[in-house]
Amino acid sequence: MENQGKTFLCISNFFKGNAFLTQLKIEGNRVFLITSEKLKDKPWAFEYIDEIFYMPGQDLDWDMEILLKGVGGLLKSHKIESIISLDDYDVEKATYLREHFRIPGMGQTTGRYFRDKLAMRMKAKDAGIKVPAFTSLFHDEDINHFADHVSGPWVLKPRSEASANGIIKVYDKESLWNKIHELGENRLYYLVEQFKPGDVYHADGLQLEGKNLFCCVSRYLATPMEISQGGGIFRSANIPYNSEDDKAIKNANNAIMKAFGMKSGATHTEFIKCKEDGEIYFLETSSRVGGAHLAEMVEAATGLNLWAEWAKIEDHLGKKLTYKLPKVSKNYAGIVLTLANVQHPDLSSFDDEEVYFRVPLDYHAGLIVKSKKAERILELLDNYASRLSDGISTVADAPELKKFH
Repeated sequence: MENQGKTFLCISNFFKGNAFLTQLKIEGNRVFLITSEKLKDKPWAFEYIDEIFYMPGQDLDWDMEILLKGVGGLLKSHKIESIISLDDYDVEKATYLREHFRIPGMGQTTGRYFRDKLAMRMKAKDAGIKVPAFTSLFHDEDINHFADHVSGPWVLKPRSEASANGIIKVYDKESLWNKIHELGENRLYYLVEQFKPGDVYHADGLQLEGKNLFCCVSRYLATPMEISQGGGIFRSANIPYNSEDDKAIKNANNAIMKAFGMKSGATHTEFIKCKEDGEIYFLETSSRVGGAHLAEMVEAATGLNLWAEWAKIEDHLGKKLTYKLPKVSKNYAGIVLTLANVQHPDLSSFDDEEVYFRVPLDYHAGLIVKSKKAERILELLDNYASRLSDGISTVADAPELKKFH
């Protein structure tokens, strides 16, 4: 009986996770998907999904009462064994449903450690993990003490937004308070922390029953914050295997997962190596596959599809089977990605043999390259970024945050 297919309910506010949905179905499970009605026309893996349910609006526009009652109706005729959030913004929805229907998996308290940047920092600090100095914006005296004792610049960060959305950089106490006053009542959705100059790394991993099975460490060559603040071309590449930084980031990532209580699934965690002291500081984490096509970059480097392996982990847990990680390659890969000034930019001239993947997004120009040599990847990314900036790349103002998670 245990080996029989299970019923999975997946939630995604964005078009992503087709490889996850497909693998779940290949493993013999029933697969349901809840997504936004705005995504009806996206090329979902329909043949691998038993039924799709559409919610009015997108993300914060969802009525949680309607969602709850809809899932309740589904449960009348289907025994749902697992609820999976495919995107950062769906974690709260999944934890809410699990708690209400008492379905196993990450609950609301643990879920906050993978969504709320204030909860993350407090938990990491309590566990003895290095984090940049920070404070909440609840109490005026705490803010003044922070500004008087922690050297600037500082960054105001939304507690539950993804990537670099809504981050505000300030350089002095007066500017800090001006921005806080501008936030008004929304200040409770922010924190302030010391800006640490340095290289930002991301660790993309897989967990099983509290144990780290896989971790690929990469370095942003142009960080999400730099791009959101001033435009530019996003680039990232995995770093040399078994290097000092590779070992240090993996150790820090293991410490985070243990402290935060991450059991099973995919994770994407960011760290900074401070230029001033050479120390590794935790920035943020999430219980999902990394966005911006980082999954394809990791697959190019390691041969491992994070979406598919995550699905296999969930399948094996549901059926009480033993999961075994497939053999991992040790190649090098990198991604270059930018907004484009036309819907379908002509990238035919980017024809090096190392090109592994072309990003299929309208008004984007992006490529992933693969090589046996890390130096060749960096050379290609620099070359491609220069060429894309000449007539293809464009920038767009980041949307103003009006609603908060």
